[in-house]
Amino acid sequence: MEMNFDELPRLMTLMTGDEKHSSSATSTLDVLWVLYSDILRLDAANPDDPERDRFYLSKGHGPMAYYAVLAARGFLTPNDLASFGAYHSPLGNHPDRTLIPGADIGSGSLGHGLALAAGTAVALKIRKSTARVFVLVGDAELDEGSNMEAIQVAGRSKLGSLTAVVIDNESAGLGWPGGIASRFAVEGWATSDVDGRDHSALRQAFGTGHADRPHVVVAHVEKKES
Repeated sequence: MEMNFDELPRLMTLMTGDEKHSSSATSTLDVLWVLYSDILRLDAANPDDPERDRFYLSKGHGPMAYYAVLAARGFLTPNDLASFGAYHSPLGNHPDRTLIPGADIGSGSLGHGLALAAGTAVALKIRKSTARVFVLVGDAELDEGSNMEAIQVAGRSKLGSLTAVVIDNESAGLGWPGGIASRFAVEGWATSDVDGRDHSALRQAFGTGHADRPHVVVAHVEKKES
């Protein structure tokens, strides 16, 4: 399927029954599109290529945007999307990596994706791989202790292949002095603050490599109820 951002809302209409997390889906749509259309080195015909870039969806609520982008990228079909939430459908309210081509991790309990991404970046560094690791995180899950430990480990290990993308809709009330980016910066991360719906700004932030340190992109997004 040829990728077209304007087609994503149509693809998302094939998925129904999750009104609660529709705004979570729309808040990630632009970030997911830019990553999958312009940044990630992935091949739907060879989804397990050991040298592929990795994408980890830690913010797993409202996966409709993720599924729509995977379909536009050729990992899923419109028929798959139409089965969303049905009995025996591979597409549930949280992605399952054992059922969905192109999904590198499952999600459910928030707060684990960043640690998994950091561990993958360590392994890739040992292998001297050029693959990159991206993880999409929600601001509310950053309070989890595993995330704080992962931020520290990634910074101290100088995991240059790792990019964390934080969807910041200012609803988490973290109260961190200086904002989210500053918390990463004190642990040695490079930081970017961008408009989470500005494709050009996202593209530029994701394309900026940091060989000697991980990178956090804080994407500021106002949730839109559908």
